Amino acid sequence: MTKHVTHWIDGRAWEGVSARRGDLHDPATGAVTGSVDFASVKETDDAVAAAAAAFPGWRAASVAKRTTVLFAFRELLNQHKDELAALIVAEHGKVHSDALGEVARGLEVVEFACGIGNLLKGDFNDSASTGVEVYSLHQPLGPVAIISPFNFPAMVPMWFFPVAIAAGNTVVLKPSEKDPSASVFLAHLWQRAGLPDGVFNVVQGDKVAVDRLLEHPDIQSVSFVGSTPIARYVYENGTRYGKRVQALGGAKNHMVVLPDADLDLAADAAVSAGFGAAGERCMAVSVLVAVDPIGDELVAKIAERMATLKVGPGCLPDSEMGPLVTGVHRDKVTSYLDAGVTAGADLVVDGRKHAIGGAEAGIDTAAGFWLGPTLFDNVTSSMSIYTDEIFGPVLSVVRAPSYDEALALVNSNPYGNGVAVFTNDGGAAARFRDQVEVGMVGVNVPIPVPVAYHSFGGWKASLFGDTHAYGPHGVHFFTRTKAVTQRWLDPSHGGVNLGFPVNH
Repeated sequence: MTKHVTHWIDGRAWEGVSARRGDLHDPATGAVTGSVDFASVKETDDAVAAAAAAFPGWRAASVAKRTTVLFAFRELLNQHKDELAALIVAEHGKVHSDALGEVARGLEVVEFACGIGNLLKGDFNDSASTGVEVYSLHQPLGPVAIISPFNFPAMVPMWFFPVAIAAGNTVVLKPSEKDPSASVFLAHLWQRAGLPDGVFNVVQGDKVAVDRLLEHPDIQSVSFVGSTPIARYVYENGTRYGKRVQALGGAKNHMVVLPDADLDLAADAAVSAGFGAAGERCMAVSVLVAVDPIGDELVAKIAERMATLKVGPGCLPDSEMGPLVTGVHRDKVTSYLDAGVTAGADLVVDGRKHAIGGAEAGIDTAAGFWLGPTLFDNVTSSMSIYTDEIFGPVLSVVRAPSYDEALALVNSNPYGNGVAVFTNDGGAAARFRDQVEVGMVGVNVPIPVPVAYHSFGGWKASLFGDTHAYGPHGVHFFTRTKAVTQRWLDPSHGGVNLGFPVNH
């Protein structure tokens, strides 16, 4: 039997008949497993209307009430993480352990949001002027929109909605149409946690729903994660309609390995960060910069480790890397292998030749969306395998004769999401940390995704807007500050004074 995924509006699954639908696939086999409804303007408006109607009551709820719901949601999410991970594996294709890790990182943001009482505290000044007090309030925006990508169907929405809801906002989530089930599963958990109907809504679909959310007058802010061209589109159109927008775009993350680094540690990190989730991560390492003279030795160590990777269906416990999300995307990624060879790069490991597991468990993977881990060496900055965000299991090695040239390469890249440096020299690490023009930096850490009480976001073409995701930036984004100046007059004093108010 095939499944059917639909919208979640005002506390219940939508019961209408959609004029448009999309197919859902099992990426491991290529089989169609179900369908998902695509929202029209009408369904999108209904979801926004539900969020708008729920906002006054949720805004008025005490911080203690909101926190109680957040804690209940946290417990339910933790109890049902394996079920949620299984949904992700079935539709996205990543291995189960990676899906569990995704849920765990989203859970961190929920736990951060549970401390909203402390995070919403304003400032207070007694006697700012004679008999005058000044204080600030952090108040919610209203209905907010979240548009999330296919690669993290649970974690990326949880970068945003726990803080948004904790701060008193209501939410309309538009997940990827490629793996929509996680969003509805989360909606059910919110309902069980006691969240009032209409506070959390989900509209499935495509550009029709996105465009309507960007222009809808009741939507106060838009949070987006995806490719840079679409991030720019969301930012430009959302701001044109007067909304706050945080649009996180693409990346070309470099890992710089200095000559003094532990090459075994660096090789382990490169393989882990380059091929985890089949490279479908905005923080995946896609370029390794080997500073002379370590290139040959490091490439050999990486290739040796790649040969032992177990590629197979994500539902199998021994699989380390799964398929890509769709056949179209697999074909696009695979096309870069020929492009790299044509441009003159050395194809050290051809992922098209990697063995695919599954037969031992009776799973026919012949029509699945597979490409094994791929390694290029002697890549230059003019090649498409370097310039383009491939978003697949393709790692390119660039040789750099010095630290300065490695740094210049990173800083000249139009993206600025994440970067890592591997070295045993604390001074070199500190210098790199200060000089590199990238938003998130790892020192001997290949994927430097900040913990939930910091904030996630890149620089340059990796971020549109000035506010990063979750952490302190998240609280700032989902609230607006109101400054109050008050004075309680002594009844014995009064009188008219038309002069400009000054402080005494």
